[in-house]
Amino acid sequence: MNTITMSMNVDGLILQALREDITSEDITTNAIMKKYQEGSVQLICKQDGIIAGLPVFERVFHLTDPKTEVFLFVEDGAEVKNGQQIGEVHGDIRVLLSAERTALNFLQRMSGIATYTHESAKLLEGTKTKLLDTRKTTPNMRVFEKYAVKVGGGYNHRYNLSDGVLLKDNHIAAAGGITQAINLAKEYASFVRKIEIEVENMDMVKEAVEAGADIIMLDNMSIDEMKEAVAYINGRTLTECSGNVTKETIKDLAQIGVDYISSGALTHSAPILDLSLKNLKAV
Repeated sequence: MNTITMSMNVDGLILQALREDITSEDITTNAIMKKYQEGSVQLICKQDGIIAGLPVFERVFHLTDPKTEVFLFVEDGAEVKNGQQIGEVHGDIRVLLSAERTALNFLQRMSGIATYTHESAKLLEGTKTKLLDTRKTTPNMRVFEKYAVKVGGGYNHRYNLSDGVLLKDNHIAAAGGITQAINLAKEYASFVRKIEIEVENMDMVKEAVEAGADIIMLDNMSIDEMKEAVAYINGRTLTECSGNVTKETIKDLAQIGVDYISSGALTHSAPILDLSLKNLKAV
């Protein structure tokens, strides 16, 4: 995550999270720490996984107090082990205590997504199929969660509604049908944007191909139906399958031969990676 992305899109969200946790003051810390005292605390991994979000973790402390120093011993994307020390934070003990939970919340959430994505993407090794995320992200956490998917070895689908055309069932109903929806999208959208459409059966597949869709999403179809659809499409469009895709179902879906598999579970169902700040001491 580069500095431009951090300053333009991330800093405000981090400050919002910090303000959520400290609406007036940190009563506990202020009660036991009456004045400045320099200290340090260790960042410890309590579970095997893939680390993601270290720049965000560091930024939480810098926004709380720019003089805080964060020393990181690994980089995003590294495999980490239970019990491994992966960093250390030095600074005002009041800052270490007040920013601890917010920093860990971001890091645990992002690392959990990267770990789940890594485990899922490994199931597609040896195939042409790429694993995509979706827009099923936590409100105000999309920039963090989609970054974590990439760290874990997945790919991003469209970032938001302004990013691309995806005609789903309700869009098709509103337009009056598949052909009408595709024609209206082509007329309105810039020529550089691809038109993707969601289909649920072979009749819809055939109409979408004839109408000139660029990408056809096979949604909640059986494996046999999707195989038939891929054979019919025969490379005339890109293909994507979606619908209740989890780590447990990806291996079966890989045999279909689609270009992409999209899974909302990467962001909405990944458990956190357990991390902790321990061994705080005055220095």
